Amino acid sequence: MPVPNWLEGRGGQPESYCHRQMVDAVRYLLAGGITWRAMPADFPAWDRVYAFFRRWRDKGLTAEFHDRLRDRVRQAAGRDPEPTAAVIDAQSVKAAASVPAVTRGFDGGKKVNGRKRHIVVDTLGLLLAVMVTAASVTDRGAGRTLLARLRERHRRVTRVWADGGCTGRLVDFSREVLRVALTVVRRSDDASGFAVLPKRWLVEGTFAWLMRSRRLARDYETRTDTSEAMIRWSMSMVMSRRLARRPS
Repeated sequence: MPVPNWLEGRGGQPESYCHRQMVDAVRYLLAGGITWRAMPADFPAWDRVYAFFRRWRDKGLTAEFHDRLRDRVRQAAGRDPEPTAAVIDAQSVKAAASVPAVTRGFDGGKKVNGRKRHIVVDTLGLLLAVMVTAASVTDRGAGRTLLARLRERHRRVTRVWADGGCTGRLVDFSREVLRVALTVVRRSDDASGFAVLPKRWLVEGTFAWLMRSRRLARDYETRTDTSEAMIRWSMSMVMSRRLARRPS
């Protein structure tokens, strides 16, 4: 985990609580789907835990913590830390009353009034990039920004698989501007009922992992960057458990 400033001689007072306590408290909140004020007495005071969560979110430490874990999981699986292929998809979820109207919308296809989670994962299902928008934002509209973020952070990714919602100009934009081959995996017209589609099932598994965290069953967050941080925290739980199960 990131080292506090005072331990590296960069000033500041020693923190009142250890990072392990704070991390466990955030994970408990996310897994149990409780409110901040319902934090059990076994953990530090809820406002101190929230201040820790907010500081890590605003300073980019949540993303750093998540990315370090992802690199370790990929190395443990015999993969290079930097991926070369990815899968993109989106998930619409209902929004609670705490979500402001300006960041919520209606997804006509899924009949959901709330927000949409756009994610990019590697071939292990591990999160590479995430963006939360109103549910009314199309996959093609959010895809440009999300793929640009992916390209900026992971320069070695040259192929991305997507569903039918990412057709049209997004394919040309990815090829001509980002130098990324965006391949659309379509569902066969002859298929009926549930069918596992090549590559696309990887991202569907990631959404299933996220929904194990009760806090993510619905979007409760006022800010979209808070929702993105919650998703990274959920994936960090998945990855840390995966590493803990591996023999040393």
